[in-house]
This record gives sequence, C-alpha cells and structure tokens, in this order.
Amino acid sequence: MTPPRPAGEQHPTRPADEFGEALRAPTNTKEIPKQSWEYIVRSGVAGGLAACAAKTVVAPLDRVKILFQASNPQFQKYTGSWVGAITAIRDIYRSDGSRGLFRGHSATLLRIFPYGGIKFLAYEQIRAILITSKEQETAVRRFMAGSLSGCASVFATYPLEVIRVRLAFETRAKQRITVRDICRTIYNEHPPAPKPPSANALQQTLHIPYSAAATITATSSAISTVTLRSGLSNFFRGFTPTLWGMIPYAGTSFLTHDFAGDVMRKPGLAAYTVLPLSERSQKQLAPGKPPPLRAWAELTTGGIAGFASQTISYPLEVIRRRMQVGGVVGDGHRLTMIEVTRDILAAKGWRGFFVGLSIGYVKVVPMVATSFYVYERMKVYFGI
Repeated sequence: MTPPRPAGEQHPTRPADEFGEALRAPTNTKEIPKQSWEYIVRSGVAGGLAACAAKTVVAPLDRVKILFQASNPQFQKYTGSWVGAITAIRDIYRSDGSRGLFRGHSATLLRIFPYGGIKFLAYEQIRAILITSKEQETAVRRFMAGSLSGCASVFATYPLEVIRVRLAFETRAKQRITVRDICRTIYNEHPPAPKPPSANALQQTLHIPYSAAATITATSSAISTVTLRSGLSNFFRGFTPTLWGMIPYAGTSFLTHDFAGDVMRKPGLAAYTVLPLSERSQKQLAPGKPPPLRAWAELTTGGIAGFASQTISYPLEVIRRRMQVGGVVGDGHRLTMIEVTRDILAAKGWRGFFVGLSIGYVKVVPMVATSFYVYERMKVYFGI
C-alpha cells in the first residue's frame, strides 16, 4: 500500500503531451507566467471556446443582419424595424428550415475559434507589456491593448470571415451551398478589366516613339491579365474598413468591460456582484487575479461593452459588409472604401450607415456578454 503523501507535497510530474498538460485544470496556487507556452495555450483555448459559444447563441440574428447590411434584394423590404427582422427570420425558416438560419455557421466556427483565441491571447500578452503596474492601468493603455489584439486577430482570420459572409448572403432555396463552392466562386470573381490606353494615345500624350508606346500598352495588358487571373485578393475584400473598424470596436470593448468590472468589484457592490468561491475554485484561481463576478454581473459588464463597441464601430461595419459582397451585387466591380461610402450616402444618406443597427444591438450585446462570461469562467477553470 502506498503511504500517504505529506501535506503540501506536490505529485511528481508525469510525462505528458505538452498541449494536454497545458489544458489540464490546475489544483494549486502556482502562478503561471504569461509568456509561458502553458499560459498561451490555455488562454488561446479559453478565448476560442468563448467566441464559439457566443457566435452560436446569436447565429440566426447574425445571418439576418448580414442580409440587411449587404442590401440583399430579397430582404430590403424588411429593413428598418424589429418586426421586419422577425419576419425575415420566419421567412428563412419557412424556406430552408433551421439549417437556413445557421447557413454559414460551420464557416463561422472555423474562423471564430482562432479569431477568439488570438484576440484574447493577444490581449493578455499585449496588456502584460503595456500595463506592468497599477499606476499604468489607464484607459488609454487598456484601449490600446484591446485595439492591437483585435487587429492581430483580423490579420490572421480575415479570409474565413469573407467566406462566412458570402455563405450567409446566399439565399437561393433548394440548393445546398458548400464552403468549397463559395471559395471557388470568390476566387473566380474578377472586376471588369481596365482598358489599357492605345499606343497612339500614349504616343500623343507622352510624346514618345510609337514602338515605346506599343511596348507600354502590351505590358499593361499583360499585367491586367495576370492580375485578373489571381483571385486570392478577393478573399480580402473590405479588409481596410475591417481594420479601421476593429480599432474602435476591440479597444472600446475591452476598455468598457474592464472598467465595468472594476465598478462591479467596488466595496459597496462586491457583496452582491462577486462570486463566492468554493475551496476547489479558490485553489484554481490564479494568484493576484481578482475573484470572478456572479453570472448576472459578468453578463452585464459584457453586455455594456458590446453596446458601446457596436455603436462606435457600426458605420465601418456596414461599409465592410458591402465591400465583401461586391462580387455578388451590381456589375462585379470591386468597390473601394470611398466608393462604398459615397454610394451609401447617395442612396440613403447618413442613416444608411446604421441600417440594421437595432438588430445589431440584439445580436452583439448577448454575443459579447456570452463571450466575456465564458472566457472569464474558462480562465478560472484553467487557472490563469
């Protein structure tokens, strides 16, 4: 019989796979360095799971919002009211069943797990660099950490976002659209070829020999041909406004969540907002980490963060959606950010930048609340 181990003595470490060991919930108060692989894996998995849970909760609303933002012809009559959003969901369900409400969700999960993992992981790492003491815990530094983490996640996962949007945009009934079909379609979409100037026009404009003008014309044609056959750039439609929009969105989201969390933990509110921990949970809590909030309090801080970030960044999100579906609507011309902005202003004025905002609130507030709630709970479970 094995003698009992003295109190406080740790079990010897057994050989284990590095990632499996990293995911195992801790049962001691050993602090895990933020720059260690163990911390990186745990925070990345926690962020990925949180993002997947959040997106699954709001997947039907997400699809309707995309259809509204991208001005899908079949759903234009529903925009501008809560009843319209409900009616749109009902029509999609009648036409395609529950599968129609979750069209594109598989691509969403493929994208959102690495997106959420990278975003939360990057935030923890960047925050550790920018905020090294209590005195540096300022709004500016929190905003910068959130913005940079959002940009990092966009760089890594943007093509999957374009695929997801295009899957959700498709509304053809009785026809199964796969991720492979969408990828092939996006890749083969080309903007109208720019017509190179004629050799005679170049000769008269630049005052050069005809042979040189003919060479320039031929070269321009060759470059245009090669560019049109390379469809990889189609997977980055709307990337610029996405990046611009991510700066205020992610920055405001993390800043508001952290600030609201500080308010919830103030002595006057802590008795009602802070979650009492069991002995096991106390052991799992990372050293120096504030105790988690109760479920309603954590969901409230996340909901406030979602409301604030959605309001600030929504116009750029509308522009991004319109750019991403540029190969589906219109003449296939790949619109720039300025062109899309001009078109929206001409068609609907400033209100056009807020089409679907009401359903955006209904989607984003619970989504961000769920995301932060699951992430904070997973951090406790993983001991980080």
